Amino acid sequence: MTGESEAGEKHPVLAGVLEQNIRSISALRDRVAVRRSAQDRISDAITDFSGHMAFVYLHVLWFAGWIAWNLGAFGAKPFDPFPFGLLTLIVSLEAIFLSTFVLISQNRISEDAERRTSLHLQIGLLTEHEMTRALRMLDQIQTKLGCDEEPDTDLKELEQEVRPEDVLHEIEKMQRKVRGH
Repeated sequence: MTGESEAGEKHPVLAGVLEQNIRSISALRDRVAVRRSAQDRISDAITDFSGHMAFVYLHVLWFAGWIAWNLGAFGAKPFDPFPFGLLTLIVSLEAIFLSTFVLISQNRISEDAERRTSLHLQIGLLTEHEMTRALRMLDQIQTKLGCDEEPDTDLKELEQEVRPEDVLHEIEKMQRKVRGH
């Protein structure tokens, strides 16, 4: 089944549940964005602007103008003669503030990523539990119907409940083995 976009392009129509999930995630992101503090929004705006070429172009113009002015171009009287100590001070302060804004934004992004990772883990664990339960039910149905189980299947292994702590222990054990510890 396909639909048409506003631009007239053909694209598949999404399943209703998928469209609902997209709407839910968008609404969640909007709620989180609204709850951000004014400081976070300002920090994100500064970080966003400083990450674009317009920021670079603005600085190229500013530095070129400053240096030209202070080298006596246009007949101007230098207020910050070479080696441009005032410019160096301003640029250093700007770097301190910009790096702080970037770190603030990065911390917020890391917190968001941590929440998403936790959500993915919970959903993955729930899915694993549901699949294990479904396999057990199918095995019971197969037994009740008197169907023979294929001898070389790993169904019994798949029916075992997966404990996250066991998986983490095994991962750590393998990592130590790879590192030679």
